[in-house]
Amino acid sequence: MAQSNSPISGVAERYAGSLFELAAQANAVAEVEKNLGRFEELLDGSADLDRLMKSPVFSAEDQLRAISAIADKAKIGGLVGNFLRVVAKNRRLFAVPGMIRAFRRIAAEQRGEVAAEVTSAHALTPAQQTELKATLKGVAGKDVSIAVTVDPSLLGGLVVKMGSRQIDTSLKTKLNSLKLALKEVG
Repeated sequence: MAQSNSPISGVAERYAGSLFELAAQANAVAEVEKNLGRFEELLDGSADLDRLMKSPVFSAEDQLRAISAIADKAKIGGLVGNFLRVVAKNRRLFAVPGMIRAFRRIAAEQRGEVAAEVTSAHALTPAQQTELKATLKGVAGKDVSIAVTVDPSLLGGLVVKMGSRQIDTSLKTKLNSLKLALKEVG
């Protein structure tokens, strides 16, 4: 497993690895992955939740109470609910996005897949996701599981991160490159 030397990625890898071991023992990897995805959607949709998770102003008790209430309301229980509570208690909520990415990567490796993170300017249709998976499978030589996030600032195109590779076909990057080229000429 390739790891970054960042302390956050180390924390994320360790927690994700532990969660994966528990999920595998309980034969619940798919369920855990689904619940982590649901929590990630909540996080992506709430600036307040993001602030709660990243701000050192909130005490561990405040974070634990808030995460418990959110998990209960969203019906995220079992391993993921307990995992989020432990992470909050240990003041590691800031690393949850990395933990989710690491868990997906570990689960994909166990299934013989390659995980890819895709950022697009707009939501992809199921047909587009299927076509993208097929294209990435041709590049990787393995089945590919994709996690899609939407970033309207890309304007158009995609950014695909697969392992250590990044393919950026976004209109935003192309316009920035053009702007740099024009500055060099002028």
